[in-house]
This record gives sequence, structure tokens and C-alpha cells, in this order.
Amino acid sequence: MGEAYRFPLRVVDGLRLERSLREVLLPGRVLYDDAGHAHTLPRYFYEVPSWEHAMNIQLSQSFALWELIQTDVREAGPLRGFPRYVPCSITMLALCLERFRDAVGTFVHIAANGGYRSPRHAVNTGTTAHSWGTAVNIYRIGDVQLDDREAIERYAALARQTLPGVWTRPFGSARGQTDDQLHLDFGYVVSVPHDAPADSLGFEAERRAS
Repeated sequence: MGEAYRFPLRVVDGLRLERSLREVLLPGRVLYDDAGHAHTLPRYFYEVPSWEHAMNIQLSQSFALWELIQTDVREAGPLRGFPRYVPCSITMLALCLERFRDAVGTFVHIAANGGYRSPRHAVNTGTTAHSWGTAVNIYRIGDVQLDDREAIERYAALARQTLPGVWTRPFGSARGQTDDQLHLDFGYVVSVPHDAPADSLGFEAERRAS
């Protein structure tokens, strides 16, 4: 038998990263949504060594890593270069997107800043699943631009039919709505891979994350 496949990115404990990175990733920190519900941010991340790695790593048959981490100058400074850190749940997001692509039968185009965004990204207006690596903004499907009610609501309905439990933003221009993209949100999922560092950092380090 051949060697078992091993995912090419190293898993790191966010609490062990240097301070400048901890201050923007906020590993293990608790954030509150608009309803006052508490959600714990990811502690474990994949370390992406370079843009070349991001371009070459396929998370699923149709989606490469770069598509889910493409940000602009509104991302926090320490995360504009490399190595870059992305929550381990990004792999599950890619699998959900693959299933959605099968349902639509054509290419699915993800917006810049539309995949993973750190909690310190300037686009964020509150607690968002983008900071868990479990939400995505899609601006085009095949040749269809998602910039009107009919297109957005049609594909949102298909997403809900295809992906049990997914939440889609309603059409509109108010906060929490969308009028120029399809927002798919899988909630505040935290992934801890089997090869994540297992040793405890002790009470003080755990308290620093809270």
C-alpha cells in the first residue's frame, strides 16, 4: 500500500504565535453577536507559508485555498503577508462549496474579502462567521452576476435546499442583508484536527485567550 495522504499545511496553536498575530487572530477569544450570544473563536490554524502554496493547494476538486483567503489592504497588517494563518474549518467550507457547485452545475466565483477574514478585518461590522472560516460571499455563478433580487434569492433557495443548516442573508441594503452577492454562512464552527498540538499551555495562557 502507498503512503497515506497527509494534508500539506502545518497545524499551529494560535496561543503560541507571536503577540502581533495573536492580537489580530484572537485565538480562543469569546465574541458576542448582535443578539448577545457568545461564540469562541478558533484556536487552531493552518499555517500557509506563501501565496504559491495557497495557489497550489486544492481544498476540493473545484476550490483552491487562495480563493478562500484572498483579502486586500483592509485586512489587519500582520495577515497581509506570509506566513498566513487560516482556521482549520476552512476545509469543511470548501467541501460545502463543492456540493453547492455540483448543484449549480457551473463555476462559483468568490469575492475578494469574501472567504476567511480575521476578527480585525476592517470590513467586519460585528461578529461574523467569516472569522471562523465558515462563511463565503459569492458574486457570480457561471455567467450570472449576483446583483439583483431574482438572482440572489434563486441561488439562496438552491443553497438552502442543497446544504442543510446553511444560513443565507436576505436581499436588501440594510445591515445583515445583501444586494450584490450571495452570502452562505455555516455558523461558528471550530475544527480541531487530530494532529493539532495537544499539550496544555496552562491556566495563564488559556486565560489570555478569554
